[in-house]
Amino acid sequence: MRLLLPALLLVALVAMLMLRGYVHSEILADHRVQPEASADKVPQSVLDGGPVIDTRNGRTDTLRIPDHHLVLTFDDGPDPKWTPKVLDVLKKHHAHAVFFVTGTMASRYPDLVERMVAEGHEIGLHTFNHPDLSYQSKKRIDWELTQNQLALAGAAGIRTSLFRPPYSSFADAMDDKSWPVTRYIGSRGYITVVNNTDSEDWQRPGVGEIIRNATPHGGKGAIVLMHDSGGDRHQTVQALDRFLPTLAAEGYRFDNLTEALGAPSAHTPVTGTDLWKGKAWIFLVRASETVTDVLAAGLAVVGTLVISRFLLMLALSAAHARKVRRHGFRWGPDAPVTEPVSVLVPAYNEAKCIENTVRSLMTSEHPVEVVVVDDGSTDGTARIVENLGLPGVRVVRQLNAGKPSALNRGIANASHDLIVMMDGDTVFEPATVRELVQPFADPRVGAVAGNAKVGNKDTLIGAWQHIEYVMGFNLDRRMYDVLRCMPTIPGAVGAFRRTALNRVGGMSDDTLAEDTDITMALHRDGWKVVYAEKARAWTEAPESVQQLWSQRYRWSYGTMQAIWKHRRAVVERGPSGRFGRVGLPLVSLFMVVAPLLAPLIDVFLLYGIVFGPTQKTVVAWLGVLAVQAVCAAYAFRLDRERMTHLISLPLQQLLYRQLMYVVLLQSWITALTGGRLRWQKLRRTGVVEAPGGGTSGPAGQHLTDWSSTV
Repeated sequence: MRLLLPALLLVALVAMLMLRGYVHSEILADHRVQPEASADKVPQSVLDGGPVIDTRNGRTDTLRIPDHHLVLTFDDGPDPKWTPKVLDVLKKHHAHAVFFVTGTMASRYPDLVERMVAEGHEIGLHTFNHPDLSYQSKKRIDWELTQNQLALAGAAGIRTSLFRPPYSSFADAMDDKSWPVTRYIGSRGYITVVNNTDSEDWQRPGVGEIIRNATPHGGKGAIVLMHDSGGDRHQTVQALDRFLPTLAAEGYRFDNLTEALGAPSAHTPVTGTDLWKGKAWIFLVRASETVTDVLAAGLAVVGTLVISRFLLMLALSAAHARKVRRHGFRWGPDAPVTEPVSVLVPAYNEAKCIENTVRSLMTSEHPVEVVVVDDGSTDGTARIVENLGLPGVRVVRQLNAGKPSALNRGIANASHDLIVMMDGDTVFEPATVRELVQPFADPRVGAVAGNAKVGNKDTLIGAWQHIEYVMGFNLDRRMYDVLRCMPTIPGAVGAFRRTALNRVGGMSDDTLAEDTDITMALHRDGWKVVYAEKARAWTEAPESVQQLWSQRYRWSYGTMQAIWKHRRAVVERGPSGRFGRVGLPLVSLFMVVAPLLAPLIDVFLLYGIVFGPTQKTVVAWLGVLAVQAVCAAYAFRLDRERMTHLISLPLQQLLYRQLMYVVLLQSWITALTGGRLRWQKLRRTGVVEAPGGGTSGPAGQHLTDWSSTV
């Protein structure tokens, strides 16, 4: 179900966007217009006849409007702005008209079509997408008519027998290209209605000119062409308001077509299945409009969040770097911190990499004791450590109970007040522990986050995670340090005061992100949590999509659990309330909402490339990428990393973002459905070492990690 629901959601969103593009004439639109052609094959009776052309059942009859009757016709609507104004003027002067509506507009504004029918006006078809039908196949013509009728059925519950071809003019303008279409339209049961008086309102020549163009001579009847859509129609509305009373005073009547001809109504009620198909169509179109509006709003939100986050990161990271790098900087009055430290290494089936991890600690420039907590390993992990016979290294065994339990057992067995925690697949540099504990010179500091680095960054997926670690995690931590709301002490490299841990009850197994949980608990208890950029630790990132999926699934789901667990901080006072009203919203927005909505950037990129405007869409996307590139380059500069890895940034943004989206979506689904995750180890290669070497094991080995699977 957790795979099916995201897939169904993706299909539904794509369908909604495609439907939206269709009803906005962005799909299947054909804007070609046929040039004039000869009229050798058009019957002379049609060329010399009236504007109503009946080719049904093989006929070639034409009809004219009786004298002192005007049939006002409006093309291309309904328009949400101008059609209501036109209808108001017609109602004011007790006039009827014929509206030749396109299927796209009728589908989007069905209420206006319903109002037209309710107020006695007649409806005619003007195709669905407004193509020149002389270019189209019979199949496409049938499609245009059927879809147009479907929109009418859903909007007003009717069918109509009236049709006006797009780009049509007078009857004497019929040519060898348009006449076959007119004959085919008649064979489908439609009467073709052109015009014999063109107001030319589409040119916006002025109110007076529109009135002069629309006025017939000598009291003759006419079909007048006007428009209620397709641009600014304020001149049309004003001209109509003057035109109607003027000609009414001259004895003219303003009827719909069948009224003027004394014929039965062109409307036929739609019932049964056809009616429900029409209503379903209108519902889906409205749903697509709503979904698109929501997605557009989401795009605005994620755009705001992304830009705000980048600006905050750049500004606050620079402030953090200036602070900790200035000459003579000291973390606190007790600097430097020289007291010994207990390093806890929770281990579960780490036989292939535990030696590298422990030996890296033996090169530490700071006095340490190492406590390896074997959490029920079945591969001899504890025995390997014991056989090393290294001074200051102890092994504590327990039955398999999970990482939080192993850490709590390590805390209970630690000899010192300062406690460093690291993962069993991580390698420390000689200066890591020393740099990690220096912030404890400030007695207000309860925990310190180190600088986790990706060791296996030579693969594509490793390079992507390297960018994420440097740009996302470490810039984020600088920002959160300045804002005093650090959300997570990384499990790979973090340090704690024993006093702080004891006050919040130690490590909890309430969530799958125990590192985030304990960090939030420390904030609520009033402790400062800071970032030590020089405390570098090298860890091996997942090397396959499946491993990455499992790891990030645990992280995202655990983060959601931690946010929910500490939600009461929002209404509390003191340090807890400050974290709740500053830290929790930032974490929720930047770590949950923004990644979940971020793929909208790529969705609208694809939509814009396919349906337009292509150039503006690509420029906007490249602008966002440029901002990200600037931020990434600054992060790499701060961490003194080589810029060459940023070559893969565009591809990372396109592909990696989608993976994180699906992971977050599945985390939401898991949370909403009450699902649970189980712990599982990740397979690794075991070749990560700190710069300078000397701690790596044989190539091809596998590391393990507490992680999760679906």
